[in-house]
Amino acid sequence: MKFGGSSVESAAAIERVAEIVRQRAPGPVVVVVSAIGKTTNRLLELAREAANGQRQSALVKLDDLRAQHFDIADHFGATHLIDQPFAELAEIVRGLAVLGELTPRSLDAVASYGERLSSVIVAQALGARHADARDYLVTDERHTQAAPLYEATYSRLSELPKAEVTVMGGFIGATAAGVTSTLGRGGSDFTASIVGAGLKASEIQIWTDVDGMLTADPRVFSGGHRVKTISFAEAAELAYFGAKVLHPSTVLPAMEKGIPVSILNSRRPEVEGTRIVAHAVPCRNAVKSIACKTNITLVNIASTRMLMAHGFLRRIFEVFDRYETPVDMLATSEVSVSLTIDTVTHLPAIVREIEEIADVTVETAQAIVSLVGENIRHTPGVAARLFTALGPINVRMISQGASRMNLSLVVAESDLRKAVESLHAEFFRELDPEVFA
Repeated sequence: MKFGGSSVESAAAIERVAEIVRQRAPGPVVVVVSAIGKTTNRLLELAREAANGQRQSALVKLDDLRAQHFDIADHFGATHLIDQPFAELAEIVRGLAVLGELTPRSLDAVASYGERLSSVIVAQALGARHADARDYLVTDERHTQAAPLYEATYSRLSELPKAEVTVMGGFIGATAAGVTSTLGRGGSDFTASIVGAGLKASEIQIWTDVDGMLTADPRVFSGGHRVKTISFAEAAELAYFGAKVLHPSTVLPAMEKGIPVSILNSRRPEVEGTRIVAHAVPCRNAVKSIACKTNITLVNIASTRMLMAHGFLRRIFEVFDRYETPVDMLATSEVSVSLTIDTVTHLPAIVREIEEIADVTVETAQAIVSLVGENIRHTPGVAARLFTALGPINVRMISQGASRMNLSLVVAESDLRKAVESLHAEFFRELDPEVFA
């Protein structure tokens, strides 16, 4: 059972978590928790301030964080358990201020305290056994974006002492040498899936602050319906293309082990949520959900100098690979390539290199809209319905995934809301009651 930051943001929220665990745990259960509220963001901010020489400002922010955690911990008689971690944090902040440097390894060390603190408090609130995730989740050495070493992790998890309730922090792990690492943002979901797979759990529950996966991104369109059941493949596509309710990597370990995943609302535990299962369920609708990704940059690459030349695409993608910049969508023709990225840190350097062999134009403030559903591959006329629904909205790029369950397009961010409203009205006029609530 994984509980996100909003589910443990206060003493009252943690009381709700305790009640859910007491009522819903069918037997031995592992509870994975995120950091309290926005703690991780605040930790990273104060670490950067310290490294930039703003020692006093960083220590003031740390005191504010300490006061918040002590206020919650005091409610459960756990203040004595978090004194030492905050003393360690203060020493790290002073050290960063002296060094004037913030390495990825240092960032991981600081960021890890969010989950280390919250898991200790929640364990005390539940009267449960606390397990340090760093003793069980083994990762490689790519700090801030570490990947789990599954064989070693599953071996360690098999040694986890049996307890009625065990609490551990998500997001954090350690290298084989024992150095603290993190899985990247949203990694607590990933932790829950890894732990569930390693323990051969009967179910993995992701408790968040929404009722489950919806037919449209609620940040863009508020009229969506709850999806009761969805396949692993569909959920993974939605997560990758912007469904914030689930981290993109979450379903992979669960999918490999065939363990169902449920998305549930800790504020409304009576709602059935969304159940993610191995195989597609029959559905009369072509589309299961519409996902969105904003802050997208569209890069158009056109070449006449290397028209039809062998190695043109390889040279382009070698540049993106060298700058560790992932590509979301891709469309090609004989003379041009259009692609989207959501990380622009190295874009000026990428453009300079590609301009040696091609003309490059860049369009910012774009958005990806993805229609996802197993039935898209079997239903004729989906693209025609899409363009009819969009009407005058200009589509900058369109691509159908190799799985054929994802039809994605790029529009200007200013057109995003209208595009999602129009597409939702078209594809969810009637709902299959077996699949949608």
